[in-house]
Amino acid sequence: MKERIISLLKENENNFISGEKISESLGVTRAAVWKYIKTLKEEGYEIESVSRKGYRLISSPDLLTYEELSSILNNKIIGKSIIYLDSVDSTNTYAKELATKGAEEGTVVISEEQTSGRGRLGREWMSPKYKGIWMSIILRPDIEPMSVPGITQVAAAAVSKALRSLGIKAYIKWPNDIILNYKKVCGILTEMSGEINKVNYVIVGIGINVNIEEEEFPEEVKNIATSLKIEQGVSIERKKLAARILNNFEELYKEIIMENSIKNSIEICRKYSILIDKEVKIINRGNEAIAKAIGLSEDGKLIVKYKDGKIDEIISGEVSIRGINGYV
Repeated sequence: MKERIISLLKENENNFISGEKISESLGVTRAAVWKYIKTLKEEGYEIESVSRKGYRLISSPDLLTYEELSSILNNKIIGKSIIYLDSVDSTNTYAKELATKGAEEGTVVISEEQTSGRGRLGREWMSPKYKGIWMSIILRPDIEPMSVPGITQVAAAAVSKALRSLGIKAYIKWPNDIILNYKKVCGILTEMSGEINKVNYVIVGIGINVNIEEEEFPEEVKNIATSLKIEQGVSIERKKLAARILNNFEELYKEIIMENSIKNSIEICRKYSILIDKEVKIINRGNEAIAKAIGLSEDGKLIVKYKDGKIDEIISGEVSIRGINGYV
């Protein structure tokens, strides 16, 4: 019911709508309307109440609910269904449970916090409440399982493009990190359920440190992790950023579905790569090797050249990539 009241208030933005009209539209008493309005105010909605005029929405909180995102999403698939959670252990874990039960493609799970957020290779991901964007997208692409790692490049391109549209000069550290001022601000975790030649579903988890303060980061990650607020010096509106990422993702994801290609995503990843033309450390099952990153293949592999002149293509699931003197 609250969601429907928010929709009515937004439809009449800058104008008053009477309690009587709301009650008639929703089939509830005016007393019930008043109670819902009171709850919305407690949740952060600024609503003006004037006798004989009714209610007028002044401002909305920066929540990642369907009601707050739907008006700025222009997608047909991604975000058509949004599961909004106050708290969850992991949005990827929750999304996998939904996908197993048949959740439709494009369903997005968003939580205001994660209590057991995780990144690639099982690493822990700090996800404090109301301070970031913690979301997972359920996909059911009709592609070969070997093509699934390319979806990580789609997500990286979508995030980078969204940040740059807000004037934030973010770079991509292949395969799944977004970098700002040489520190990690976003991680992408792509997981798949499938068979030898069939994809059942793919979960793309995106975690972005948006408005986390410097003192909130554990000491052990301060040298490699940061937030948009720390680097930009201002708070960032999370719902605007989340919507832009989802809009970009659908636009780029269509290329996989329609053409079995990630050409446009790869172009963005190449353009904003922080690794290409740099010496990198390749870590594979405890073994380390030094090579120069020289490009990205059309299907999203990192192309490297070793000192002996050998050129190789690295698959994202095989290795970790580090800078010679640090994380980047």
